[in-house]
Amino acid sequence: MGSEKNFENKIKKYLKDNNCYRVKYFGTMYSESGTPDILSCVNGYFLAIEVKGEGGKVSDLQLEKIDQIRKAGGFAYAVYPTGYEKIKNVINGLLSDIFTRNDEVILKWVNYMS
Repeated sequence: MGSEKNFENKIKKYLKDNNCYRVKYFGTMYSESGTPDILSCVNGYFLAIEVKGEGGKVSDLQLEKIDQIRKAGGFAYAVYPTGYEKIKNVINGLLSDIFTRNDEVILKWVNYMS
């Protein structure tokens, strides 16, 4: 199994372990392109997650869908494996009703010293 799929499964397991509804969205020729990979409900909050491998790139269409979800009042992110702790913090914040709507869109660790 690829590293992106393993990472996706890790996120889905974390959601499941915290009693969050989640569904893997599979794009087909009949569905809307750019929809995030994981759609979930966390403590009554809509959360959408676009899963990326470390070498993956978030497309403009994916960023547009994330922006649409945020403008509608939901929470949406593109998450890289190095951003796993950040998405766990988002999920934990939603579970505890402690969150901000001004989070970054793309969650990954960046080494500013490089």
